[in-house]
Amino acid sequence: MREQLSDFLAESDLLQWEFLGNSLLSWGVAAGILILAYPGLRFTLSMVAGRLEQLSAHTPGRVDEILAKLLRKTKSFLILLGAVWLASLALGEPWSDRAAVLLKLGFLIQAGLWATDVVIWFLERYRTQHLEEDPGATTAIGAMGFLLRVVVWAVILLTVLSLLDFEIGPALAGLGVGGIAVALAIQNILGDLFASLSIIFDRPFVIGDFIIVGSDVGTVEHVGLKTTRVRALSGEQLIFSNSDLLSARVRNFKRMDERRILFHFGVQYDTGYDRLRRIPDVVREAVEAAPNCRFDRAHFAEFGDSSLDFEVVYFMTVPDFASYRDTQQAINLELYRRMEEMGVSFAFPTRTLHLQVDGGVPPVEGAPLAGGAVERGPSEGEANPE
Repeated sequence: MREQLSDFLAESDLLQWEFLGNSLLSWGVAAGILILAYPGLRFTLSMVAGRLEQLSAHTPGRVDEILAKLLRKTKSFLILLGAVWLASLALGEPWSDRAAVLLKLGFLIQAGLWATDVVIWFLERYRTQHLEEDPGATTAIGAMGFLLRVVVWAVILLTVLSLLDFEIGPALAGLGVGGIAVALAIQNILGDLFASLSIIFDRPFVIGDFIIVGSDVGTVEHVGLKTTRVRALSGEQLIFSNSDLLSARVRNFKRMDERRILFHFGVQYDTGYDRLRRIPDVVREAVEAAPNCRFDRAHFAEFGDSSLDFEVVYFMTVPDFASYRDTQQAINLELYRRMEEMGVSFAFPTRTLHLQVDGGVPPVEGAPLAGGAVERGPSEGEANPE
């Protein structure tokens, strides 16, 4: 029976019949290659991805990890197009050329998907690493991911059009002119958008930081694509444009490692030399006894209008404002106690008026004094001071 079938095929020359420019034998070979190539390519990709996953198991975050993920996410259509291209080699031209074009288009689409996954992977890693110190990173990372995906697919689209022999020069020129017009129309929005990205990635401040912008003071609550919101000390919410915020001088107190404190006090002129000389040492002891501070200096600075003025400088080793106020209060109380023990009085604004009578004759009650002053006796009902 087998010999008879072989004789029949040989006599009829059935395998040499042509269909769409190729013999049935060629079509049969191509079909066989297709049937074997598709599972073979899928198995190969799976083996390579598994090997990369094993390599990255103990070192997460390496390049082999993302490569394994990309291979796992390879679409079936690309594998099928690869198998079709291998099968088309048995058919010759123009089938192989057509299959090559389809394979290139499929690869470009897959490349766009891979690039999108890479962008998401890197941005997710960045968000995970900086989320605790910058909870607002999620907003800007989402915006950055969107912009990068738009760029990726724009490049893919232009490449596909070029592959299909479309004239992309005029299209690019038109897009350039249109892009300039759109950019001019929305330049303020774009300025705020790029300012937002600068804030997120350069991080002059993050959510939770206490900042001063001009005369406005508050805690950063939210960093958006266009605005940044700050909660003022008085309770209201301040909303700043991102571009205006970056153009201003921002003072970030959350980044403060130490706080330098300068304060003054004055004592009365009748303090006396010995006690006056002891005061800087008393100040040093008071500051060193206070918590969370480092003494720098204390000096008798100048002769004031109504006081002998001292200048004191010390550093808080913690940046917290409440701790600074507690420490300053402790220093003030200790200084008050020590000065009281020494018999030193703190000065307050006073003015002493010295009157001199011409000729040295005691003034008569009711008589005018120098400068037009008049000395009067005690009024009715007022006790005589003597």
